[in-house]
Amino acid sequence: MVQAYILIQTEVGKAAGVARQIASIPGVTQAEDVTGPYDVIVRTQANNVDELGKLVVAQIQAVEGITRTLTCPIVHI
Repeated sequence: MVQAYILIQTEVGKAAGVARQIASIPGVTQAEDVTGPYDVIVRTQANNVDELGKLVVAQIQAVEGITRTLTCPIVHI
Protein backbone atom coordinates (compact mmCIF):
# COMPACT_ATOMS: atom_id res chain seq x y z
CA MET A 1 0.00 0.00 0.00
CA VAL A 2 1.30 3.45 -1.00
CA GLN A 3 0.00 6.52 0.80
CA ALA A 4 0.61 10.18 -0.02
CA TYR A 5 -0.41 13.70 0.80
CA ILE A 6 -1.44 15.84 -2.16
CA LEU A 7 -0.99 19.59 -1.58
CA ILE A 8 -3.31 21.56 -3.84
CA GLN A 9 -3.55 25.18 -4.91
CA THR A 10 -6.89 26.33 -6.28
CA GLU A 11 -8.42 29.32 -7.96
CA VAL A 12 -9.53 32.00 -5.50
CA GLY A 13 -12.72 30.99 -3.67
CA LYS A 14 -12.72 27.39 -4.96
CA ALA A 15 -11.01 25.52 -2.08
CA ALA A 16 -14.12 24.27 -0.25
CA GLY A 17 -15.77 23.02 -3.44
CA VAL A 18 -12.58 21.33 -4.64
CA ALA A 19 -12.15 19.58 -1.27
CA ARG A 20 -15.77 18.33 -1.39
CA GLN A 21 -15.37 16.96 -4.91
CA ILE A 22 -12.05 15.28 -4.18
CA ALA A 23 -13.36 13.68 -0.98
CA SER A 24 -15.72 11.52 -3.06
CA ILE A 25 -12.96 10.05 -5.28
CA PRO A 26 -12.11 6.41 -4.50
CA GLY A 27 -8.62 6.21 -3.01
CA VAL A 28 -8.96 9.54 -1.21
CA THR A 29 -9.10 8.98 2.54
CA GLN A 30 -9.28 12.63 3.60
CA ALA A 31 -9.64 16.04 1.93
CA GLU A 32 -9.52 19.28 3.92
CA ASP A 33 -9.51 22.92 2.87
CA VAL A 34 -6.80 24.78 4.78
CA THR A 35 -5.12 28.18 4.98
CA GLY A 36 -1.55 28.94 3.99
CA PRO A 37 0.39 28.43 0.77
CA TYR A 38 -1.88 25.51 -0.20
CA ASP A 39 -5.66 25.58 -0.25
CA VAL A 40 -6.51 21.88 0.06
CA ILE A 41 -4.59 18.95 1.58
CA VAL A 42 -5.61 15.44 0.56
CA ARG A 43 -4.52 12.07 1.93
CA THR A 44 -4.63 9.20 -0.54
CA GLN A 45 -3.86 5.51 -0.72
CA ALA A 46 -3.27 3.16 -3.63
CA ASN A 47 -1.95 -0.36 -4.18
CA ASN A 48 1.24 0.86 -5.86
CA VAL A 49 2.99 3.96 -7.21
CA ASP A 50 1.50 3.53 -10.69
CA GLU A 51 -2.04 3.53 -9.30
CA LEU A 52 -1.19 6.56 -7.16
CA GLY A 53 0.00 8.40 -10.27
CA LYS A 54 -3.18 7.53 -12.15
CA LEU A 55 -5.28 8.70 -9.19
CA VAL A 56 -3.52 12.06 -9.10
CA VAL A 57 -3.31 12.74 -12.83
CA ALA A 58 -6.57 11.24 -14.11
CA GLN A 59 -8.91 12.02 -11.24
CA ILE A 60 -7.64 14.62 -8.78
CA GLN A 61 -6.06 16.99 -11.32
CA ALA A 62 -9.22 16.74 -13.43
CA VAL A 63 -11.26 18.55 -10.75
CA GLU A 64 -12.21 22.02 -11.94
CA GLY A 65 -10.64 24.87 -9.98
CA ILE A 66 -7.26 23.23 -9.30
CA THR A 67 -4.24 25.22 -10.49
CA ARG A 68 -1.34 23.15 -9.08
CA THR A 69 -0.68 19.94 -7.15
CA LEU A 70 2.32 18.62 -5.24
CA THR A 71 2.39 14.90 -4.39
CA CYS A 72 4.25 13.89 -1.21
CA PRO A 73 4.49 10.10 -0.78
CA ILE A 74 4.59 8.90 2.82
CA VAL A 75 7.75 7.02 3.80
CA HIS A 76 8.41 5.00 6.94
CA ILE A 77 12.05 5.24 7.99
